Amino acid sequence: MKIAVYAYHDIGCEALKTLDDLGQDVAAVFTHHDDPKENVWFNSVESLAHEMGIPVFTPENPNTEKWIRKIKYMAPDLILSFYYRNLICEEILGLPPKGSMNLHGSLLPKFRGRAPVNWAIVKGEKETGLTLHHMVKAPDAGDIVAQKKISISRDDTALTLFKKLVPLTREILTETIPLIENGTAPRTPQDASKATYFGGRKPEDGKINWESSPEEIYNLVRAVTHPYPGAFAHLGEKKVMIWQAKVTEGKGAVPGEVVEADPLTVACKTGALILQKFEAEEPIKTGMRLT
Repeated sequence: MKIAVYAYHDIGCEALKTLDDLGQDVAAVFTHHDDPKENVWFNSVESLAHEMGIPVFTPENPNTEKWIRKIKYMAPDLILSFYYRNLICEEILGLPPKGSMNLHGSLLPKFRGRAPVNWAIVKGEKETGLTLHHMVKAPDAGDIVAQKKISISRDDTALTLFKKLVPLTREILTETIPLIENGTAPRTPQDASKATYFGGRKPEDGKINWESSPEEIYNLVRAVTHPYPGAFAHLGEKKVMIWQAKVTEGKGAVPGEVVEADPLTVACKTGALILQKFEAEEPIKTGMRLT
């Protein structure tokens, strides 16, 4: 099949390698320039596509008339999207006879939208996965073609969980590309009543609310720790970055109060949190309060 690929991130790279191994004709890759304000810890789809000799385009808006004409002229049999950050317009989605599909980092219909790996940890999920689905106007709402599940361990961070998801890309494509090609791929409508949607996350979303349970704060810490911006609190006007923590029993203190300095233990609404890895501009002592 002739395939137009919209891709970014490690999953995009794994997808390109897999499609090549499956003997598919990737006619072009549409991707993003890296954002200089972002911590880019993942591999470059743009560089990989160049190495593979595939034409690469990096439009700021993939839905202008110029790019619609480009896709029409290319006449792909199939459009595939892998962690591409822009929505693709319906005029483009309706062009390929084999359909237009996206690989999303959750078990749809749960966690539609942005940053699904981070959100799954924030919300304390025990499993997640990848979903290959048809693209429609509404984000992540199209019929499901295939899913692969993995467990989320209690020690997983967003980074370790994401790395577990990458190999599933190859599994899904290896199983489904032949079915798409011969027209026998399954197509299951999503149950909209079970759908959840979450938006993108910003660094300020890492602010800790000590009125939360220690479990909720623990999940936030591991969801946004390195290479993400991190969870944080304030000691007076100074920021304290928290990179690793664990839940412990509480001592009946006010939420945010430091109940022990070594190990640094902070009271929550119920229970407490031991801060195992953190950055502070000054020593934190018993009786101080983080806000």
